[in-house]
Amino acid sequence: MSQITTKRLKEILKHFEGQEIIVVGDIMLDHFIKGSVSRISPEAPVPVVDVKNEFYVAGGAGNVAVNLAALGAKPVMISVVGPDVGGDMLKGFLRQKRVNINGIAEDTDRPTTQKIRVMAEQQQIVRFDRESKKTISSAIAAECMKNFEAAIKTAKGVILSDYGKGMLSDQNIQTIIDMCRKHHIPVCVDPKIDNFKKYKHITCMTPNTKEAWEGAGESPKPGEEAIEALGNQIRDMLEAESVLITRSADGMSLFEKGTKKPYTIRATSREVYDVTGAGDTVISVLTLGLAAGANLKEAATIANYAAGIVVAKSGTATTTREEIEGVLP
Repeated sequence: MSQITTKRLKEILKHFEGQEIIVVGDIMLDHFIKGSVSRISPEAPVPVVDVKNEFYVAGGAGNVAVNLAALGAKPVMISVVGPDVGGDMLKGFLRQKRVNINGIAEDTDRPTTQKIRVMAEQQQIVRFDRESKKTISSAIAAECMKNFEAAIKTAKGVILSDYGKGMLSDQNIQTIIDMCRKHHIPVCVDPKIDNFKKYKHITCMTPNTKEAWEGAGESPKPGEEAIEALGNQIRDMLEAESVLITRSADGMSLFEKGTKKPYTIRATSREVYDVTGAGDTVISVLTLGLAAGANLKEAATIANYAAGIVVAKSGTATTTREEIEGVLP
């Protein structure tokens, strides 16, 4: 840490403003119904939730785009929604958050992905999912790639946010990575385990510890040596420039090409309230840092500070450049 000065980190943060970052992935509408429980239903042995609050937020890859906008970037969303009220609400919410939604296609064969959570205090009672997991059609994929090709001409970074809902087909993944390499643009991936090994030749992958073990097809093992071997294995398997394993209370470990020992960054949060969406914040700040001229160690260090901020907040949270600057040593 000593070789990265606070002055340098602040300089990178200043260059976040206006950076155009493309987010490709599965967007969803998160619907929260919150209340309290004081009795059991006379109709069935289930709790009765007295609803006090109800709200919607952009989830999945949509939350990545919202994180970028909160940091002063110009996110461009490439994704798919259905021809329904949920899709209209999701696009409206993203537009309100200053996300460019011109690259969102409408697929008449699928619903907009929605997650409806019923909460009593902080306890989730039940969740309803409306979704299709089938891969998008070739026609919709072609429309999305056309939108991507138009956006990449001015973009400074690309994030692939894979939630396994069909947006990132094998062909789309390969096309996007090839185009990013051609344009010398960093491409960072938040992976879905099923697609883990398809993301070759990327700039960085950001799995958490559980995803890293599962993606490598290995059983979890204790100790730092095991993590070192795991990170090196994934980086070599993907022929990637780097892998950043997020390790909750143990911070993050960055495995760069050409090095055997990871660069480990200690966690900064003193209080962990809610880890929801922390991975979205990490990949947003990491990619934005690279777009702003940071090297991988510098970008990962800023991402670690940002993660420390959002896990101390309730729900799917975002942070700002001012907040990050405020926690720098």
